[in-house]
Amino acid sequence: MADDLKKGLEGVLVAESGLSSIDGDEGRLIYRGYPIEDLARGASYEEVVYLLWHGHLPNADELEEFTTALDEERDVSEDVLETMKRLAAADEQPMAALRTAVSMFSASEPEDDAEPEDLEATLRKGRRITAKIPTALAAFERYRLDEEPIDPHPDLGLAANFLYMLTGEEPSDTHAETFDQALILHADHGLNASTFTSMVIGSTMADIYSAVTGGVSALSGPLHGGANQDVMEVLFEIDESDLDHRAWVEQANEEGRRIPGFGHRVYNVKDPRAKILQERSEELAKEGDDKWYNYTTTIEQYLSEEQGLAEKGIAPNVDFYSGSVYYQLGIPIDMYTPIFAMSRAGGWVGHVLEYQEDNRLIRPLSRYTGPEDQEFVPLEDR
Repeated sequence: MADDLKKGLEGVLVAESGLSSIDGDEGRLIYRGYPIEDLARGASYEEVVYLLWHGHLPNADELEEFTTALDEERDVSEDVLETMKRLAAADEQPMAALRTAVSMFSASEPEDDAEPEDLEATLRKGRRITAKIPTALAAFERYRLDEEPIDPHPDLGLAANFLYMLTGEEPSDTHAETFDQALILHADHGLNASTFTSMVIGSTMADIYSAVTGGVSALSGPLHGGANQDVMEVLFEIDESDLDHRAWVEQANEEGRRIPGFGHRVYNVKDPRAKILQERSEELAKEGDDKWYNYTTTIEQYLSEEQGLAEKGIAPNVDFYSGSVYYQLGIPIDMYTPIFAMSRAGGWVGHVLEYQEDNRLIRPLSRYTGPEDQEFVPLEDR
């Protein structure tokens, strides 16, 4: 047994992957060799998912075939819709509703008899999951508002279609492009907790529905997902305060409050995804209310420069700007983490497929710290 205990598996190399790579010191993220900046500004979410799953960017014909296949899988069963309605009426948390929905998708799987080793069938199942998650999530939110779900729009891509199903209105080009970029930025990020969970499940050759359900479950924990919701709560507090936003930040700092959205397990500099979302926040501010952009930029400037957090390797992460961006898109704050899952499903499926190509059951060791040589006492004598 290994003598070195690595809590949280920190620094332990457990797999090789060609999907994404992170340089935390340089603030660099790549998918399949492509800088995240190029993909976010030049590709669609569908192109990026294709890249993660197939190893190359699609040409026009490949993209059309892929998006058509996704479009054909968007509808969810009446059973799923009825369950979303019941969960909404029960005031269930959105992540729990999503976890249930993904698990239920398998009930209508047309290839449920496929062998676990049939990775092409697994890929098609992953495509169905990716296509259906936006529909189920939007339906859940509509039911919470006592409104009927809206059918997927046949002429909109995945990002724009979700906003349409959520609100009933076709999003502006700026809104659709912003949300598409946000999905790209969250599609994959190395071997994080939810991705590793999906891989562990996949290593047992369980079906992809189980693996993605496990990913959703892992992401629901506050130490993994949810920080962008926390950021938005802070921005609401600033907005409702009698202080201007600069004075509020100074007071919070003097009181020793920790501002969410700063610091990352991997990045020692500003998260490259945060830079892109900051740009999108500025674009949205030009079309609507600029206070959210002003609040976030003031907080970043004060903490990073004046308080020296940047010099300590504590910088804005992707959640710091995604919260206000989603809010400006009209998305309820408790839907932020489910949207994270909606995007990351592409990465989870990609990692499971990659790992199963050369599969080995993931089975780490633990060090026993319990008692030794206990004497058994029969029940009647205890």
